[in-house]
Amino acid sequence: MHHHGAGIGVNSFLDLLSYALPIVFIVGYLVMVNRSNKKYKKWPGTRIAFWIMGVLAVSLAIVGPIAELAHTSFVAHMITHLLLGMLGPLLLVLAAPTTLLLRTVSVTSGRFLSKLLKNNYVQWVTHPVAASFLNAGGLWILYATDLYSLMHSSMWLFVLVHVHIFLAGYVFTLSIIYVEVTPHRTSFRLRAILLIMSMAAHGILSKWIYANPPAGIDAAEAQQGGMLMYYGGDAIEIVLVIILCYQYFSRNRRTTNGSSATVSIVKTTPEG
Repeated sequence: MHHHGAGIGVNSFLDLLSYALPIVFIVGYLVMVNRSNKKYKKWPGTRIAFWIMGVLAVSLAIVGPIAELAHTSFVAHMITHLLLGMLGPLLLVLAAPTTLLLRTVSVTSGRFLSKLLKNNYVQWVTHPVAASFLNAGGLWILYATDLYSLMHSSMWLFVLVHVHIFLAGYVFTLSIIYVEVTPHRTSFRLRAILLIMSMAAHGILSKWIYANPPAGIDAAEAQQGGMLMYYGGDAIEIVLVIILCYQYFSRNRRTTNGSSATVSIVKTTPEG
């Protein structure tokens, strides 16, 4: 990431780190898949594909031409927002990295990770209510205050904001759809309501940006960015809705089939 006011050495280190980390994450995931396949049922190839695509989506948001252009173009910035805070997290959650990690580590390490997942802070931050506020609230603070312009004058603030966008998007996705090992589970109704509210908050924010450009952004560019946020965000959120509903109806169908099987066994059992 090149940033005004940053030292050349720091920029070079961040550039190197940004290019190296995606490779490390992809190779590390594949190594864990290989270890897991030696002990358990073969890890689904779709999850490997989701992981690679997710890492690439996040990478495009922090390095390369789109990331560079995002420093001067609000439309390009909004593309990185969708990649970093929405599409990338969704793909990475579908890859179930925590579940894979638990399948590959030692028993001692597995117990430590399980204990960590049950930590009070982890349980709080991964609850869909808290995750929704952290995700939507962070975006409102970014675009409805001077934070957007301030982050372009401070490299560390710039990095901090983007780390928050990614983590908030990841935790929110994790709290809505249950693909991973989770420390607690909430009802479908609660998650559905919060997802709808988050979609509304995202949509309203995009309209706010359209009508109230962030400091330093001209009206035409703000309108393009707001429209991209609105329609691009809707497309990704619809995928979340489909997955959430699919999981709900699949679980109900399995429950119904299980109940039918039980009734059938009872009916065929001779009476004493």
